[in-house]
Amino acid sequence: MTTATAPAAFAAPGSTGTFHRLWRIVRLHLANPSIFIGIPWAIVGLASLVTITIAIIMRSAGATPEDLENMRYSWAVVSPQWYMVVVGVQAIGLTFQFALGFGTTRRDFWLGTSLIFVLVSAANAVAIALLVQLEKATGGWWVGAHMFDSLWYGLDGFVVDLFSTFSLQLFVLVVGAAVTTVYMRWRMPGMLALIAGFAVLMLAVIAYFTFSGNWDAVFGWLGSIGIAGAFGLLLGLSIVLLAAGYLVIRRATPRS
Repeated sequence: MTTATAPAAFAAPGSTGTFHRLWRIVRLHLANPSIFIGIPWAIVGLASLVTITIAIIMRSAGATPEDLENMRYSWAVVSPQWYMVVVGVQAIGLTFQFALGFGTTRRDFWLGTSLIFVLVSAANAVAIALLVQLEKATGGWWVGAHMFDSLWYGLDGFVVDLFSTFSLQLFVLVVGAAVTTVYMRWRMPGMLALIAGFAVLMLAVIAYFTFSGNWDAVFGWLGSIGIAGAFGLLLGLSIVLLAAGYLVIRRATPRS
């Protein structure tokens, strides 16, 4: 994106339909596609290379299939998610002021940002779910590696892998964005209050379930709802955070 084309991309609010206004925000976020696409998949590629190399080394050292099966507990498949939290932060912190400067409304900016989050999450979910199936079909890339067919992946089928990846991806993006709206609205005092409030809430929850002896009931309930149910809760939390972020960003001001 250049300064010559930016004004045309951000016409006055109401000059086009809602979809076109939101799509301009999507295009703004994708002006540098490496942020949403390139770097996350570079991380996946590097993690895959390391995982396959480890599997080859283990096989060369005489590892049994049971030894290789222990690679299912590797967290390599979720390695890009830590970076995607930062992407959520950047999506607000680095583009909010720019978008407002070209006449977009806070509402359209937040909805357009939510749209790119959904699109990226859906695309990544399809890719990861397909890679899980491909890894299983090739016997772990012919060396018994477990890069994608690990943790909960590959246990309940393609649809659950798709849904869980979408929910997780959307959640980490929304967390980064929602937290950043707090900073945009209240700056550092707001961030300190948010961190303190979250810490107090977590300690209160831990204390309640510890002293009441209800942890077994909690874990039992989570086990009863299964993988899809657990990630359904995560998706619901993402929706709540999106709504909260919108309420906050309505009164947020760009960084000075």
